[in-house]
Amino acid sequence: MQQFENGVRASSIPGVRWTKSGRSNQSGNCVEVAALPDGGVAVRNSRHPDGPALVYTRAEITAFVQGAKDGDFDGYTG
Repeated sequence: MQQFENGVRASSIPGVRWTKSGRSNQSGNCVEVAALPDGGVAVRNSRHPDGPALVYTRAEITAFVQGAKDGDFDGYTG
C-alpha cells in the first residue's frame, strides 16, 4: 500500500475523491479532504488542486476533529 508524505502534490495522489467542506464559499475559503487507502486523510486548498496536501494518520485526524467538536480551537476564528 502506497503511503504519502506531507507536502506531496495533491494531484499526485491517485484514486481518491476530494470532498469540499460545506462551509467553503465563493470568496476563496476552500478546504477539501480525501480518504487515503491506508485510512489516513489528505487535506488541500481547492483553489490550488495541484498544490501540496497535508497528510494525517487516522488517529491524528480523529484527534483534530474531536478537538474541533469540543471547541478546543474556538479562539482561532476571526
